[in-house]
Amino acid sequence: MTDDAPELRASDADRERVAEVLRDALAEGRLDMEEFEERLEATYKARTYGELTPITRDLPGAGTVAPPPVSLHKDPVESGSWASRIVGGAGSSSWAVAVMSGFQRKGRWTVPRRFTCFAFWGGGELDLREANFADREVEINCIAIMGGMQVIVPPGVEVDVRGFGLMGGFDQREAGVLGDPGAPRVIVTGFAFWGGVGVERKVTRAERQRLREERRQQRLDRRNERRQLTDRDRDSSPRWDEREQRGHWEH
Repeated sequence: MTDDAPELRASDADRERVAEVLRDALAEGRLDMEEFEERLEATYKARTYGELTPITRDLPGAGTVAPPPVSLHKDPVESGSWASRIVGGAGSSSWAVAVMSGFQRKGRWTVPRRFTCFAFWGGGELDLREANFADREVEINCIAIMGGMQVIVPPGVEVDVRGFGLMGGFDQREAGVLGDPGAPRVIVTGFAFWGGVGVERKVTRAERQRLREERRQQRLDRRNERRQLTDRDRDSSPRWDEREQRGHWEH
């Protein structure tokens, strides 16, 4: 990490490099679990190089390879990348309520750092597949009383489920799946009483259509290859037609 420009904003890639150093230090016994968790939390909250620098100043020890320096040159953010979807700001909305009714957030919206939703004898759906994110880590607090909620995340997003259910439950199937480098982290918290909160990982409709077209094209390509092989084998046996004709005249 560099001290040349401590106020320069750090990127997701910078934070990931620091997190990797911390993981190595944990594996080598340089940090215990409590220190690792504290430093990792500080890493993902850091906004500038000046905030990142102290986190690994004493890591690694003497005689080991130092972490790679951070370049001060900032390349343009690639359109469609995770970095382009972490936009900052306050978010499109910070809460939703369904009382004997329903709510839905989907499409192009910005997930705030903390979103709270409440359902009583109702339900709601939060679709994050095409959403932007106000921060790299966002929290969705779900309170479901005799109701249900569904949180849909795209592939590549890490999900941490921390909710508590009493005669209800929080879906843990997607918890613990590692996310893509630089992808947002979604923490699902809250309380469910006689209700439930589901977490599901889905591709977007456009991506599903693209995959379907890709599979269809692959089937067509294989069919054409088989047809070409058959035609080639037939062309390599010129006497096949003569034998067929001779048999026809004999009959």
